[in-house]
Amino acid sequence: MAEDGERDRPHRFSEGQGFSEDYEEFTLDPPELNVDPAKVDPVDTRVIADELDERNIAKDEVDVEQLVDVGLSYMQINRFEEATETFERAAQFAEEDSLEAQEAWVNKGAAHAELEEYDEAIGSYREALRIDDDSEHAASAETNLAYALWQFGETEEALEHAERAVEIDPRFGQAWYNRGFFLRERGLNEDAVNAFDNAIRLGMRTADVLEEKVRALEDLGRDDEAEQVQQQADELREQREQELIEDR
Repeated sequence: MAEDGERDRPHRFSEGQGFSEDYEEFTLDPPELNVDPAKVDPVDTRVIADELDERNIAKDEVDVEQLVDVGLSYMQINRFEEATETFERAAQFAEEDSLEAQEAWVNKGAAHAELEEYDEAIGSYREALRIDDDSEHAASAETNLAYALWQFGETEEALEHAERAVEIDPRFGQAWYNRGFFLRERGLNEDAVNAFDNAIRLGMRTADVLEEKVRALEDLGRDDEAEQVQQQADELREQREQELIEDR
């Protein structure tokens, strides 16, 4: 079982999104807000999602992409309940079984996961994969589903979906990271180290990834190598802390 701190992990969104620098594990980057979200509701500047109702508005009158952007803006300011509702509306108004609908379902699952509503998250990811299990959004759905299943204690099935994410997109660094995490959880540390190395080569060279690799190396008895990697992780953390101080 992972430590408590290891369970508090954000989730990958569909194309159009990203994670903060504090991302630990489990992306187009979300559109930047043009206003101060603390003062103006993003919906007020984009589209009034709460007024959308299939009984009153035809589907072809709704800009689904813009509605998804509203949900992403809610995610950016940690208003996850509003995000789930907005993504659900986006899926409702998208063409049935379209990529837009799939993207909305993936994002809805991520929003539920941020609320620790893992049952709803699993349902959303499975719906996204029902639409298309080999699309541009499928790898995100698979890796997020893996995490939600892990939260439910379904570690074997979680690894299966993490493996599937890598198969769909071998250049998806986050999927390799997640695969390594689940492999280490099952004691398959040599394979885990290889997965973490792939994640690092694909751009996920963060302190969190390096520290997961350290744990796998230590379990393999490769203490000297683990010490070197831990030093790299510490340097990255110090660098990040210094950047935060300078930003203030």
